[in-house]
Amino acid sequence: MYKVIYVEALPDYRLRVVFADGSSGVVSVKDRLFGPVFEPLRDPAFFPLVSIDEFGVVCWPNGADLASDALYKHIEKAA
Repeated sequence: MYKVIYVEALPDYRLRVVFADGSSGVVSVKDRLFGPVFEPLRDPAFFPLVSIDEFGVVCWPNGADLASDALYKHIEKAA
């Protein structure tokens, strides 16, 4: 499993993500913010409330989360 150790919300619904193995990058999640769980993240005051849970998964207070392996593959592909 890919464990996130750092996440930072950036403008335009992007996230700076750092993984336990040292891999890092910026991922845009703008196109993923639909549906009942992810639509609240469109609120510019709510999106920055991003955090990491005890399993190293990027998440928000409303229960929305992003699969660490998908984020890792996206960053790896962009490199």
